Amino acid sequence: MNPYEKFDLQGKVAVITGASKGIGKSIAHLLGAAGAKVVVSSRHQEAVEAVAEEFRQEGIEATPTVAHAGKLEDIEALVAKTMVQYERIDIVVNNAAVNPVYGPVIDTDNQVFDKIMQVNVKAVFELCKRAYPVMKEQGGGSIINISSVGGVTPEEGLGIYSVSKAALISLTKVMAKEWGKDGIRANVICPGLIKTKFSAPLWKNEEMLNRFKKDLPLSRMGKSEEMATLALFLASEAASYCTGGVYMADGGFTI
Repeated sequence: MNPYEKFDLQGKVAVITGASKGIGKSIAHLLGAAGAKVVVSSRHQEAVEAVAEEFRQEGIEATPTVAHAGKLEDIEALVAKTMVQYERIDIVVNNAAVNPVYGPVIDTDNQVFDKIMQVNVKAVFELCKRAYPVMKEQGGGSIINISSVGGVTPEEGLGIYSVSKAALISLTKVMAKEWGKDGIRANVICPGLIKTKFSAPLWKNEEMLNRFKKDLPLSRMGKSEEMATLALFLASEAASYCTGGVYMADGGFTI
Protein backbone atom coordinates (compact mmCIF):
# COMPACT_ATOMS: atom_id res chain seq x y z
CA MET A 1 0.00 0.00 0.00
CA ASN A 2 1.21 3.50 -0.85
CA PRO A 3 1.43 5.33 2.53
CA TYR A 4 0.76 8.67 0.84
CA GLU A 5 -2.76 7.51 -0.01
CA LYS A 6 -3.68 8.02 3.64
CA PHE A 7 -3.10 11.75 3.18
CA ASP A 8 -5.09 12.05 -0.04
CA LEU A 9 -8.05 14.43 0.32
CA GLN A 10 -9.50 14.03 -3.15
CA GLY A 11 -13.27 14.51 -3.08
CA LYS A 12 -13.20 16.20 0.32
CA VAL A 13 -14.47 19.70 1.08
CA ALA A 14 -12.66 21.79 3.68
CA VAL A 15 -13.91 25.01 5.27
CA ILE A 16 -11.16 27.13 6.82
CA THR A 17 -11.79 30.32 8.80
CA GLY A 18 -9.17 33.03 9.11
CA ALA A 19 -7.72 31.68 5.87
CA SER A 20 -6.51 34.88 4.20
CA LYS A 21 -3.09 34.86 5.88
CA GLY A 22 -0.80 33.15 8.35
CA ILE A 23 -1.61 29.71 9.73
CA GLY A 24 -5.08 29.62 8.16
CA LYS A 25 -3.78 30.33 4.69
CA SER A 26 -1.02 27.73 5.01
CA ILE A 27 -3.52 25.10 6.16
CA ALA A 28 -5.93 25.92 3.33
CA HIS A 29 -3.10 25.73 0.81
CA LEU A 30 -1.82 22.35 1.98
CA LEU A 31 -5.29 20.78 2.25
CA GLY A 32 -5.97 22.02 -1.27
CA ALA A 33 -2.66 20.67 -2.53
CA ALA A 34 -3.66 17.30 -1.03
CA GLY A 35 -6.78 17.33 -3.21
CA ALA A 36 -9.47 18.99 -1.08
CA LYS A 37 -11.79 21.66 -2.40
CA VAL A 38 -11.15 24.55 -0.02
CA VAL A 39 -13.56 27.24 1.12
CA VAL A 40 -11.34 30.19 1.99
CA SER A 41 -13.06 32.31 4.62
CA SER A 42 -12.10 35.60 6.24
CA ARG A 43 -13.57 39.03 6.98
CA HIS A 44 -12.42 40.89 3.87
CA GLN A 45 -13.60 40.26 0.31
CA GLU A 46 -10.40 41.40 -1.41
CA ALA A 47 -8.25 39.22 0.83
CA VAL A 48 -10.17 35.97 0.28
CA GLU A 49 -10.49 36.66 -3.45
CA ALA A 50 -6.73 37.15 -3.73
CA VAL A 51 -5.94 33.97 -1.82
CA ALA A 52 -8.45 31.91 -3.82
CA GLU A 53 -7.00 33.19 -7.10
CA GLU A 54 -3.48 32.40 -5.91
CA PHE A 55 -4.57 28.85 -5.13
CA ARG A 56 -6.36 28.46 -8.45
CA GLN A 57 -3.16 29.35 -10.26
CA GLU A 58 -1.68 26.23 -8.66
CA GLY A 59 -4.60 24.03 -9.70
CA ILE A 60 -6.35 24.08 -6.32
CA GLU A 61 -10.13 24.44 -6.36
CA ALA A 62 -10.84 27.32 -4.00
CA THR A 63 -14.03 29.21 -3.16
CA PRO A 64 -13.66 32.58 -1.44
CA THR A 65 -16.32 33.39 1.16
CA VAL A 66 -16.53 36.45 3.36
CA ALA A 67 -17.48 35.61 6.93
CA HIS A 68 -16.86 37.46 10.17
CA ALA A 69 -16.40 34.85 12.90
CA GLY A 70 -18.05 37.17 15.38
CA LYS A 71 -21.31 37.40 13.43
CA LEU A 72 -23.76 34.50 13.60
CA GLU A 73 -25.41 35.44 10.30
CA ASP A 74 -22.01 35.21 8.57
CA ILE A 75 -21.37 31.76 10.04
CA GLU A 76 -24.77 30.56 8.85
CA ALA A 77 -24.11 32.00 5.39
CA LEU A 78 -20.70 30.31 5.26
CA VAL A 79 -22.23 26.88 5.82
CA ALA A 80 -25.15 27.59 3.45
CA LYS A 81 -22.87 28.76 0.63
CA THR A 82 -20.62 25.73 1.05
CA MET A 83 -23.58 23.38 0.85
CA VAL A 84 -24.94 25.12 -2.27
CA GLN A 85 -21.53 24.92 -3.91
CA TYR A 86 -20.41 21.43 -2.87
CA GLU A 87 -23.30 19.72 -1.04
CA ARG A 88 -20.95 18.41 1.67
CA ILE A 89 -18.49 19.45 4.39
CA ASP A 90 -15.77 17.00 5.34
CA ILE A 91 -13.28 19.17 7.18
CA VAL A 92 -13.70 22.28 9.30
CA VAL A 93 -10.66 24.24 10.46
CA ASN A 94 -11.43 26.94 13.01
CA ASN A 95 -8.45 29.26 12.80
CA ALA A 96 -9.98 32.74 13.09
CA ALA A 97 -9.10 34.43 16.38
CA VAL A 98 -8.63 37.82 17.97
CA ASN A 99 -6.54 39.29 20.74
CA PRO A 100 -7.18 43.05 20.89
CA VAL A 101 -5.40 43.62 24.20
CA TYR A 102 -2.00 42.95 25.78
CA GLY A 103 -1.54 43.38 29.50
CA PRO A 104 -2.80 42.26 32.91
CA VAL A 105 -6.27 40.73 33.12
CA ILE A 106 -7.26 43.43 35.61
CA ASP A 107 -7.01 45.94 32.75
CA THR A 108 -9.30 43.97 30.41
CA ASP A 109 -12.72 45.60 30.16
CA ASN A 110 -15.99 43.74 29.57
CA GLN A 111 -16.25 44.68 25.91
CA VAL A 112 -12.83 43.27 25.10
CA PHE A 113 -13.51 40.14 27.15
CA ASP A 114 -16.77 39.53 25.28
CA LYS A 115 -15.12 40.06 21.88
CA ILE A 116 -12.34 37.57 22.62
CA MET A 117 -14.76 34.91 23.84
CA GLN A 118 -17.19 35.54 20.97
CA VAL A 119 -14.64 35.02 18.22
CA ASN A 120 -12.28 32.52 19.84
CA VAL A 121 -14.86 30.22 21.43
CA LYS A 122 -18.50 30.87 20.59
CA ALA A 123 -17.90 31.26 16.85
CA VAL A 124 -16.19 27.86 16.81
CA PHE A 125 -19.17 26.33 18.60
CA GLU A 126 -21.63 27.93 16.19
CA LEU A 127 -19.80 26.80 13.06
CA CYS A 128 -19.26 23.26 14.30
CA LYS A 129 -22.87 23.07 15.48
CA ARG A 130 -24.01 23.80 11.92
CA ALA A 131 -21.47 21.49 10.29
CA TYR A 132 -22.41 18.61 12.63
CA PRO A 133 -25.67 17.47 10.94
CA VAL A 134 -23.98 17.61 7.54
CA MET A 135 -21.07 15.48 8.70
CA LYS A 136 -23.36 13.10 10.56
CA GLU A 137 -25.44 12.46 7.45
CA GLN A 138 -22.27 11.85 5.43
CA GLY A 139 -21.01 9.36 8.00
CA GLY A 140 -18.19 11.42 9.43
CA GLY A 141 -15.83 14.35 9.23
CA SER A 142 -12.87 16.04 10.84
CA ILE A 143 -12.90 19.18 12.97
CA ILE A 144 -9.59 20.89 13.67
CA ASN A 145 -9.52 23.78 16.10
CA ILE A 146 -6.51 26.05 16.40
CA SER A 147 -5.85 26.86 20.04
CA SER A 148 -2.52 28.03 21.49
CA VAL A 149 0.14 27.10 24.00
CA GLY A 150 -1.59 29.78 26.07
CA GLY A 151 -4.52 27.41 26.43
CA VAL A 152 -2.26 25.02 28.34
CA THR A 153 0.22 27.41 29.97
CA PRO A 154 -1.17 30.96 30.36
CA GLU A 155 1.04 33.50 28.63
CA GLU A 156 2.11 36.74 30.27
CA GLY A 157 0.10 39.67 29.01
CA LEU A 158 -2.31 37.39 27.15
CA GLY A 159 -4.55 36.42 30.04
CA ILE A 160 -8.07 36.44 28.59
CA TYR A 161 -6.75 35.20 25.23
CA SER A 162 -5.24 32.26 27.13
CA VAL A 163 -8.57 31.69 28.90
CA SER A 164 -10.38 31.57 25.56
CA LYS A 165 -7.88 29.09 24.14
CA ALA A 166 -8.21 26.86 27.21
CA ALA A 167 -11.98 26.90 26.70
CA LEU A 168 -11.44 25.94 23.06
CA ILE A 169 -9.43 22.91 24.10
CA SER A 170 -12.25 21.80 26.40
CA LEU A 171 -14.88 22.45 23.73
CA THR A 172 -12.93 20.30 21.29
CA LYS A 173 -12.81 17.43 23.76
CA VAL A 174 -16.55 17.70 24.38
CA MET A 175 -17.26 17.54 20.64
CA ALA A 176 -14.94 14.56 20.28
CA LYS A 177 -16.69 12.71 23.09
CA GLU A 178 -20.24 13.46 21.97
CA TRP A 179 -19.81 13.19 18.21
CA GLY A 180 -17.42 10.26 17.90
CA LYS A 181 -20.31 7.83 17.53
CA ASP A 182 -21.28 9.73 14.38
CA GLY A 183 -17.85 9.27 12.85
CA ILE A 184 -16.84 12.88 13.54
CA ARG A 185 -13.35 13.44 14.90
CA ALA A 186 -12.38 16.66 16.71
CA ASN A 187 -8.81 17.60 17.54
CA VAL A 188 -6.98 20.73 18.58
CA ILE A 189 -3.60 22.15 17.58
CA CYS A 190 -1.74 24.38 20.04
CA PRO A 191 0.86 26.45 18.20
CA GLY A 192 3.65 28.18 20.03
CA LEU A 193 5.12 31.45 18.76
CA ILE A 194 4.65 31.30 14.98
CA LYS A 195 5.97 34.05 12.72
CA THR A 196 2.73 35.55 11.42
CA LYS A 197 1.18 39.01 11.28
CA PHE A 198 -1.09 38.04 14.19
CA SER A 199 1.87 37.44 16.50
CA ALA A 200 4.00 40.34 15.21
CA PRO A 201 3.68 42.41 18.44
CA LEU A 202 5.53 39.57 20.20
CA TRP A 203 8.30 38.65 17.76
CA LYS A 204 9.00 42.23 16.67
CA ASN A 205 10.00 42.98 20.26
CA GLU A 206 13.65 41.92 20.06
CA GLU A 207 14.15 41.67 23.82
CA MET A 208 11.05 39.52 24.23
CA LEU A 209 11.94 37.35 21.23
CA ASN A 210 15.48 36.70 22.46
CA ARG A 211 14.20 35.77 25.92
CA PHE A 212 11.68 33.42 24.34
CA LYS A 213 14.25 31.73 22.08
CA LYS A 214 16.72 31.33 24.94
CA ASP A 215 14.25 29.18 26.90
CA LEU A 216 12.98 27.25 23.90
CA PRO A 217 14.48 23.79 23.17
CA LEU A 218 14.39 24.34 19.40
CA SER A 219 15.66 27.94 19.81
CA ARG A 220 13.50 29.43 17.05
CA MET A 221 10.03 30.56 16.11
CA GLY A 222 7.78 28.23 14.20
CA LYS A 223 6.48 28.66 10.65
CA SER A 224 2.86 28.54 9.60
CA GLU A 225 3.70 25.73 7.16
CA GLU A 226 4.69 23.58 10.13
CA MET A 227 1.19 23.94 11.54
CA ALA A 228 -0.31 23.03 8.16
CA THR A 229 1.40 19.64 8.01
CA LEU A 230 -0.09 18.71 11.37
CA ALA A 231 -3.51 19.89 10.19
CA LEU A 232 -3.20 17.72 7.07
CA PHE A 233 -2.52 14.68 9.24
CA LEU A 234 -5.57 15.38 11.42
CA ALA A 235 -7.78 16.02 8.41
CA SER A 236 -6.79 12.82 6.65
CA GLU A 237 -7.39 9.10 7.05
CA ALA A 238 -3.88 8.88 8.51
CA ALA A 239 -5.47 10.18 11.75
CA SER A 240 -8.58 7.99 11.57
CA TYR A 241 -8.19 6.86 15.20
CA CYS A 242 -7.29 10.29 16.57
CA THR A 243 -9.97 12.33 18.30
CA GLY A 244 -10.01 14.56 21.35
CA GLY A 245 -6.27 15.04 20.97
CA VAL A 246 -4.37 18.16 22.03
CA TYR A 247 -1.37 18.48 19.74
CA MET A 248 1.41 20.79 20.88
CA ALA A 249 3.40 22.38 18.07
CA ASP A 250 5.47 24.78 20.11
CA GLY A 251 9.13 23.92 19.72
CA GLY A 252 9.14 22.51 23.23
CA PHE A 253 7.77 25.62 24.96
CA THR A 254 5.47 23.67 27.27
CA ILE A 255 8.02 21.06 28.36
